[in-house]
Amino acid sequence: MFQKTTLILLLLAIVSCKNSETNEKEKIKKINWLLGKWENKTDGGILSENWKRLNDSTFQAESFFIKDKDTLHFESITLQQNGEELFYNATVKGQNDDKSVSFNLTSETEKKLVFENPKHDYPQKITYSLINKDSLVAEISGIQLGKPSSEKFGMKKSE
Repeated sequence: MFQKTTLILLLLAIVSCKNSETNEKEKIKKINWLLGKWENKTDGGILSENWKRLNDSTFQAESFFIKDKDTLHFESITLQQNGEELFYNATVKGQNDDKSVSFNLTSETEKKLVFENPKHDYPQKITYSLINKDSLVAEISGIQLGKPSSEKFGMKKSE
């Protein structure tokens, strides 16, 4: 009897671990809509984000703003699932000693992701909202110079 109970508990533990791993992969799969190349072309320049899947739990992107032939802003981003949590890690060239700043996923729906870091100078919040399969709005917001501030960037999928 003891051996059967032990075997059943061992099997339950293995199945639970498998389900946990599957759930982890399923969580980031829900936001596959973010993958691809997104652009916002204006008279002031081109904002571009190119999202790729690195593995089952990590997406990576490069974000840059180009005016004429000059890159005015460059940022590398990693979206990583660790357990049940998603983290948005941004590294902006020339800021924060080129170290990444982490934002935790605080809200998520089928078409919206909200990442926050209340301790960061600006922005404290980063939001991605899927409008349809070929367009999204990225928004950064928070307190800047003592006042509420936000910027929205509508982007179209180009690839």
